[in-house]
Amino acid sequence: MSVQKALMERSGGKCELCASEENLSVYEVPPVEDGGAEKSVLVCSTCLSQINDADSMDPNHWRCLNDSMWSTEPAVQVMAYRLLSRMANEGWPQDLLDMLYLDEETLAWAKADSAGDDALKYIDSNGAELKAGDSVVLIKDLNVKGGGFTAKRGTPVRNIGLAADDPEHIVGKVNGQTIYILTKFVKKN
Repeated sequence: MSVQKALMERSGGKCELCASEENLSVYEVPPVEDGGAEKSVLVCSTCLSQINDADSMDPNHWRCLNDSMWSTEPAVQVMAYRLLSRMANEGWPQDLLDMLYLDEETLAWAKADSAGDDALKYIDSNGAELKAGDSVVLIKDLNVKGGGFTAKRGTPVRNIGLAADDPEHIVGKVNGQTIYILTKFVKKN
């Protein structure tokens, strides 16, 4: 039996991520070693284009992961994990990630894809990538714990640093004090 036929049977002729019945194709979930139906998912053209081009992702389309993340198929679980991780800064995907349970082997597979993407991506509130040395502006008043002051919205933070192994935080100086700032509370200048 061909992989596509096996996936059509497994999914009932629907995209395994969003349940669309149009323009379906096989997507081999990387890293692909031996392929086969157990290492692939059946996806529609809309899902496929957004999987392959992270810049074209429409977070509202992916609300369907609320249902598909509960699939018993490891390949579908891996795709749900990766897509939710890619959009975690949106808020609601992080809530779904917190609920998602993957066994050790499936979780290792889900994280294996990001191993090829050596550098962590630090993303601001608008989805722009942040680099060390960039300048940002606070988009919200932030109470600085232990600092005894509030960093006001609109405050510029120049020459930022990136928190090691934590893409949700940057390091910057506000009022002469070095603080950690969540990337979702800044926008790039």
